[in-house]
Amino acid sequence: MVLMVVNVTWQVVSRYILGDSSSWTEELTRFLLIWVGLLGAAYAAGQRLHLAIDLLPRRLEGKSARRLDQVIQSCMALFALLAMVIGGSRLVYLTLTLKQTSAALGLPLWYVYLVLPLSGLLIIYYSLANMLERPAS
Repeated sequence: MVLMVVNVTWQVVSRYILGDSSSWTEELTRFLLIWVGLLGAAYAAGQRLHLAIDLLPRRLEGKSARRLDQVIQSCMALFALLAMVIGGSRLVYLTLTLKQTSAALGLPLWYVYLVLPLSGLLIIYYSLANMLERPAS
């Protein structure tokens, strides 16, 4: 996050004060934002901070509430497995095979896309941990 702030600050300084815009700063900021956003989503899943419609969970108690939570956590883990881990791994493999690089930095794009399967694995881990968590007494 600090690197993003420093990078954007440099972009503003180079554009408006020095009169010479750096082409790589925008690309680096975009890639860092992708990483921060997806790792933040995994953290939010672990802390149960995602947006949720809780009309039904608030009305349930005991085993029913626990079962509903397990279904929700299972759905999150399944989505993370299918879309993020499997789909993200395929994307990483494809960009690695095609040797795709970013325009300004020349950075291999698989570095950027690697965050998809990594954050997917973290979401699966947190979902399983949340399912195994004992309810508060």
